[in-house]
Amino acid sequence: MHKKSIALSALILLLAAPAGAALAQGKIGVVQIERIVRDSQPALRAQKKLEVEFAKREAELGKVADQLKRTQDELEKDSVTMPEATRRNKERDFNTFNVEFQRKQREYREDVNQRRNEELGQVIEQANRIIRQIAESEKYDIIFQEAAYANPRIDITDKVIKAMEGKPPAAAK
Repeated sequence: MHKKSIALSALILLLAAPAGAALAQGKIGVVQIERIVRDSQPALRAQKKLEVEFAKREAELGKVADQLKRTQDELEKDSVTMPEATRRNKERDFNTFNVEFQRKQREYREDVNQRRNEELGQVIEQANRIIRQIAESEKYDIIFQEAAYANPRIDITDKVIKAMEGKPPAAAK
């Protein structure tokens, strides 16, 4: 039985060696999507677009926040000297106003997040198309997105970013 297991192990090693050698000769690349979403021109344009799109609402929320702060300061300063009924009315109005402000703020954040996801989704789709084009034209066997560590020699993120900007990619390394 011992001879059979040694023979089987030897056979497995012989069969696995060519597969390992073929894999070792394959062309591998890595892309850091986070860098593409942060540094590429399409991503920066999307960010600017969102800033312009939401600037008015952000300014309005800022004004309301300032007004809330002034009202709160007034209440704290004058609450001791104002009549009880007036103070209760002002506190109730402040609380209602504050709840409305928080609702608007939450809606704003949700809208910004939704639009950011839409815009960055388009950037990622463009990046994936370019990654496939590079993989096909340069005969990559596999390109990983994100890795805990990758040798800079196989990192093609800069090549993808340049292609996204319409610049011709540098010669393959």
